[in-house]
Amino acid sequence: MSARVEAGPLAGVKVIELAGIGPAPFCGMLLSDLGADIIRIDRQLRSDLGLTIASEFDFTSRGRRSITADLKSKSSIEAILKLVERADVLIEGFRPGVIERLGLGPDVLLARNPRLVIGRVTGWGQEGPLAQAAGHDINYIAITGALACIGREGERPVVPLNLVGDYGGGAVYLAFGVVSALLHASKSRKGQVVDAAMVDGATSLMALFYGRHAAGLWKSGRASNELDGGAPWYDTYQTKDKRYIAIGAIEPKFFQELLKCLGIDAADWMRPDDPVCWPDLRRCLEATFAKRTRDEWDALLQGSDACYAPILDLAEAPMHPHSQARQAFVEVDGITQPNVAPRFSITPGEIKRSAPQPGQGGLEALRCWDLTESEIDEMRRGGIGWSS
Repeated sequence: MSARVEAGPLAGVKVIELAGIGPAPFCGMLLSDLGADIIRIDRQLRSDLGLTIASEFDFTSRGRRSITADLKSKSSIEAILKLVERADVLIEGFRPGVIERLGLGPDVLLARNPRLVIGRVTGWGQEGPLAQAAGHDINYIAITGALACIGREGERPVVPLNLVGDYGGGAVYLAFGVVSALLHASKSRKGQVVDAAMVDGATSLMALFYGRHAAGLWKSGRASNELDGGAPWYDTYQTKDKRYIAIGAIEPKFFQELLKCLGIDAADWMRPDDPVCWPDLRRCLEATFAKRTRDEWDALLQGSDACYAPILDLAEAPMHPHSQARQAFVEVDGITQPNVAPRFSITPGEIKRSAPQPGQGGLEALRCWDLTESEIDEMRRGGIGWSS
């Protein structure tokens, strides 16, 4: 008998998302992909939020429906509070104090709905000397120690996209916090505020490295350690055709397998963990990998215990056989994008729809949230808008 398939694990969870950029939309994507029903509140006079893109390509905003509101209008705020009464979660990514000035502060929200989970994501956190300062991912990870560890020895730190601060340290921790608070609310019937600061999340992500630093096992300086590109058996290499591959043979048995596959005498490198030998070993590996193309190395090493992988660009990655077998990418409205993660055996998630234009799907969403037609008319009179 096949397992029963249900809607995503967050099916039935109602979320209000105050439109923004960065980690809040990405958190919304994660929640929506796993079944949450999200109404995004867009500004009617929407200024440029930065990094603008056509909605069909705005993957981090997929799955929602939208209504529009003038957040400076008391009648619109009152209409939003009517939605809050029906919601389980509200997420926002404004600077500290902004939603309070709008009349949507935690005290007001929890007075309307004591079970509401309020997810707040910022760079610096809700308090602290930098709380009101402007910043972006690169600034937040700079003070956590993370950025200082990424790059080549003697060179400036390398920007790791905005994965460490915005998404890893912000959105994922916000989503984890929201779901944890929902679990608590289901037992206690009490909502609460989740303060997800990117500086906190990025610092948490560095736990392994701070542990090694405290134990005297982490050297200062970039590319000086086992996991930062310092060790030749955990690094990237250029191939004959000027493409790149990644090697991660940390454990001795995997390193020995790598040498065997490469035809290198293991007796010459009995102590790969000794940094003294790293420069010579690196030169040996560089010379070896430069003898063949990336495709030739794929044929020889891929799937072995040598801990090898080709370094693929964004056009290549969806075509890799493993990605295709795992359906790691999916087409939505004819556009290829990352699929839902993680996966569930009974309650798989799904991408419900492409990102909405401001107001798109709003009327349908309000009806799905069980508002009566008279309540919907009242919201319209209060300044709430939608296109369908």
